[in-house]
Amino acid sequence: MLFEPNLATANQRNMTPCVKSVIAGCRDGAAMAEPTVGAGYARGLMELAVAKGASRQALAERSGIELADLRDQDARIPFSKYVALMRAGKALAGDPALGLHYGDAVDIAEVSIVGLIGQASATPMEGFRQLNRYVRLIVETDNEGGGDRFQMKARDGGLWMVDTRRHAEAFPELTESAFAQFVSTPRRLGLTAPLKAVHVTHSDPGYRDEYERVFGAPITFDADWNALQIDPAWAPPNIARLPKYVFGVLSERADALLAELETSKSVRGRVEALLLPILHTGETGMDRVAGKLGLSRQTLFRRLKAEGVTFETVLDELRRRLALDYMSARKVSVNETAYLVGFSEPAAFSRAFKRWTGSSPRAARAAGALQR
Repeated sequence: MLFEPNLATANQRNMTPCVKSVIAGCRDGAAMAEPTVGAGYARGLMELAVAKGASRQALAERSGIELADLRDQDARIPFSKYVALMRAGKALAGDPALGLHYGDAVDIAEVSIVGLIGQASATPMEGFRQLNRYVRLIVETDNEGGGDRFQMKARDGGLWMVDTRRHAEAFPELTESAFAQFVSTPRRLGLTAPLKAVHVTHSDPGYRDEYERVFGAPITFDADWNALQIDPAWAPPNIARLPKYVFGVLSERADALLAELETSKSVRGRVEALLLPILHTGETGMDRVAGKLGLSRQTLFRRLKAEGVTFETVLDELRRRLALDYMSARKVSVNETAYLVGFSEPAAFSRAFKRWTGSSPRAARAAGALQR
């Protein structure tokens, strides 16, 4: 049975569990934030399950996913909810091999920008490099050694593509989907999948015949790694299906999405997200924010320090950015801006503004010198 801890409750009890499972990895004894999955990737799984007879509403209820959260392709869904969606889909669609079938039947380009970047890559190896660069936009995982998730390695006289995801046997459906995708993508491009063998760490799930159909290569269950043996004689041709300039456009967008993902994972980003809706109240003390994060004041101080900032710096910088945004838009007055960013008195806001910019709020607005 999959262990799905309530990390929020654990943190509220001032605990920092090291959960070595599909939900959260562990590095250096510290708890990690729950990983996420791209909403488009989760939506693709739901659509496949629905096509196989599952009820969309039942899938949403069992997984805890709001259907509205799947509308934005680039939004994020908690990984635990994706796991629940997979399990619900298998049960409601009557398809125990749903994970395998997802990778085999659904074009990744239809559910993630990463698939589009692959189609804009000149060669399979370039596509492989870009996959490793952006794979977290599809699904975040905890990888052995903290390096690339997919790595090419030589072993036993063969060339292997290895999935270095930790604790993969806790959620083998993700291995099934990823490996099936590696095989189905070349086939969609009219190429022969260059597989010689498939090794997976999980036990035989009871549908070996489907593995053999999808992969067309010998399967080894209960192996010591998750890996695909590639025919070294395979000489892939150029595969780009999109104009070259599209590669740059897509990469720029993917880089922006990665930056957003990184911000949401940083302690600073989480603190800012909590401060935004309460900033105008002025009740922005460190103790309150630490409590909302399920941390002690001292722990929050240490984690922010590790990122090179203090709580006071984060609060001050957030106020500065928002004040400049409000005033440059010229839709609110100076006094209203002071209130919105948490100052009880306009005079206090004016002093802070002069410290930020070197001039008073009204002088800066009059001179049109407002820049973030």
